[in-house]
Amino acid sequence: MIKTIKEILRHASLESKVVVGGWIRSKRDSKGVVFLDIYDGSQQGALQLVGDPSLFTPTLQRQLTPGASVLVNGIIRASQGRGQQKEVIIETIEVVGEAPENYPLQPKRHTLDFLRTIQHLRFRASTFRAVFRIRDKICYAIHRFFHERDFLYLHTPIITSEDAEGAGELFELSNQLGKGRPFFGKPAYLTVSGQLAGEAAALGLGRIYTFGPTFRAENSNTTRHLAEFWMVEPEMAFCDLQGNIELAEIFIKHIIKTVMDECPEEIAFLEKQEKFKIKRSNILLQERLVQVRDEPFIRITYTKAIELLQARQGKKFQYPIDKWGVDLQTEHEQYLVHKLGGPVVVTDYPKDVKAFYMRQNEDNKTVAAMDVLLPGVGEVIGGSQREERYDQLKAVMQEKGISLKKMAWYLDTRRFGSVPHSGFGLGLARMVQFITGVDNIRDVVPFPRTPGHAEG
Repeated sequence: MIKTIKEILRHASLESKVVVGGWIRSKRDSKGVVFLDIYDGSQQGALQLVGDPSLFTPTLQRQLTPGASVLVNGIIRASQGRGQQKEVIIETIEVVGEAPENYPLQPKRHTLDFLRTIQHLRFRASTFRAVFRIRDKICYAIHRFFHERDFLYLHTPIITSEDAEGAGELFELSNQLGKGRPFFGKPAYLTVSGQLAGEAAALGLGRIYTFGPTFRAENSNTTRHLAEFWMVEPEMAFCDLQGNIELAEIFIKHIIKTVMDECPEEIAFLEKQEKFKIKRSNILLQERLVQVRDEPFIRITYTKAIELLQARQGKKFQYPIDKWGVDLQTEHEQYLVHKLGGPVVVTDYPKDVKAFYMRQNEDNKTVAAMDVLLPGVGEVIGGSQREERYDQLKAVMQEKGISLKKMAWYLDTRRFGSVPHSGFGLGLARMVQFITGVDNIRDVVPFPRTPGHAEG
């Protein structure tokens, strides 16, 4: 059976025979020996193959180019060089797929801008092998975290008739049956959130989480926005805002610890790349991960945050903080993290800048909302205690022009046995950005969907 490079380097015994496949990263000839470095995606580093020149015909020599795939029978030996403990002595080698001279990923440094133009091939680049293995571990950590705490994994609809956020940035489906009859009997959209359905489930199942694709039809071509992205959204019955914050903090710490424990080679590789340093404070990637993993999160109210932002000296914000009640932008979030020296939880936002379902505080001006801000990326989690009181929820919906008839099912969850409950949403791509240090969100998604781009 073919072994992965990870299996060979970590578990295979010396002098044993192996069959291994991979793609050539580089080839060199030195003192009558041919060296091939191959990778197969199973780990960050490559495997060195060593062969006698007599094994290689002139035709085979021409085929052994970067990007070509090979299948090798060989014997595991202790490596004579630096960088790895094992290598494979080639007994036979077969080129499975050739890579012509115009193969775009030659063995040199490539910019992320260039790699974005060949997103179907960029999985073969070292940077993206690291990013997507880390993304995989984050997903694993998410499921493990909630399963260990008795949350049920729930699949909420991707097709919906509701706008959970009231943002109006929905992808409407073309769903005609003929003669203008809607397929679902009403307009339907791709979901922006599974939260509302998740709330209904939690008010019967206790603790649930959703983890799936969400969509926003926002015409924005920035380094922070995607049209399709994955969200994890837990909902908890009998949980207030403080319990929600506590869960969010240990959740983030759990994800970071998992990745640092299981992807040390990938983190070390990304840290060596100058482009992954935090520009604001020049703190290396691993330092900020340790900081967020080990230090308690700082908690401040929105009102206190506004005071800190208005007291800022020197360079002005692009979006001025000229009054209480304005929404915070990324530049404000990153300043707060920098000013306070660590991860920050901002609570009690003005009700006018938050969604209708958030519980109104006793001051009638703010809601029991919270955002978690991390160094370098700003907000990674947004959440709240939900409004469990029927009359208050109904009044806010009427005030915001939300149809009580369309949302009668949602109001029913408050009419019948309502309880305090809370939840939050974490964007997977934003979390991958934080842990990898990658600036552009399009570089942490396998096939990013943005305005004008839906290839692959």
